[in-house]
Amino acid sequence: MNQKIPAAIATAAMGVLLLSGCESARYRASNVFPRSEPLTLKKNPEVTEAALLAHAAAQPSAPAEGEGWRPLFDGKSLEGWAITKFDEGGGVELKNGLLVFNKGEPFVGVNYTNEIPKVNYEIAFDAMRVSGSDFFCGLTFPVSDSFCSLIIGGWGGSLVGLSNLDSMDASENETTQFIDFEDGRWYRIRLRVTPKKIEAWIEQKKVVDIVTTGRKVSLRFGEIEMSKPFGIASWSTGAAFRGIRIRDAEVVKPEK
Repeated sequence: MNQKIPAAIATAAMGVLLLSGCESARYRASNVFPRSEPLTLKKNPEVTEAALLAHAAAQPSAPAEGEGWRPLFDGKSLEGWAITKFDEGGGVELKNGLLVFNKGEPFVGVNYTNEIPKVNYEIAFDAMRVSGSDFFCGLTFPVSDSFCSLIIGGWGGSLVGLSNLDSMDASENETTQFIDFEDGRWYRIRLRVTPKKIEAWIEQKKVVDIVTTGRKVSLRFGEIEMSKPFGIASWSTGAAFRGIRIRDAEVVKPEK
C-alpha cells in the first residue's frame, strides 16, 4: 500500500509532534526560593484564600540580584501606585505586606504614578498566582518611545511571552513558550530594558532575549493600554506581588 499522505494530515501530524516536544520541555519551578510546598486552592479546597496568602507571606524571598535596587512598593501602602480603572475590574488590597489582586472580570491591576525610565532600567519582583487560569502577571513597561507587556501565565495558565513584537502578541512571536505555574508558589520575575534589547528571567531561567533594533515594539490592542506607562495587571486571575523594585541597567554587569 503506497498511498501519499494528504498534505493537511501531514501538517497536523507534525504539529502534534512539535506540541509534544514543547510539552516535554516545559520549564518547571527551580529551587531559587528557600520555600516550603505551596498551598493551592485547587488541590486543597478546604484551604481559604486568606490562609494561602498568609502562608505565602511567611515564605522568605530570594536574595537580591546584585546591588543598586530601589523599592517601588513598600508593602505597607499603595503610595506611588493607583488602581487601574479597568471596566469590571476586580479589587486591589494590601494583605500581610503583599499587593493582592482579587480576580477581575476580566482585568485588575495597578499603575505606578511616579516617573519611570524609558530605557536602561531593570525591574524585579516576586509574583504568585492565587487562583484562576490565565495570566497572573501582565507587566507593561516603557521601551524608549513605545511600550510592551511581558505576559506570564496567559492563554490557559502557562504561556509566557512579549506582547507585541512586529504586531504579533505573546502567543504568536518568537518569545512564546510554556511554563507550568503552580498556584500559591512565588516566582521571581526580572526584566531589563536597554537601548537595543529586552531581556527577562523567571527565577534563574532567561525567558526573553530579544534585539529590538529594527523591530516594532507595541502593546496589544485593548484595555491593557490603560497599564501605560508602567503597570501590572492580571486577567480573570487572582494574584499577589511583593518586593517590587528598580535599578539602573548601567550598574548591571554583563551576564554570560
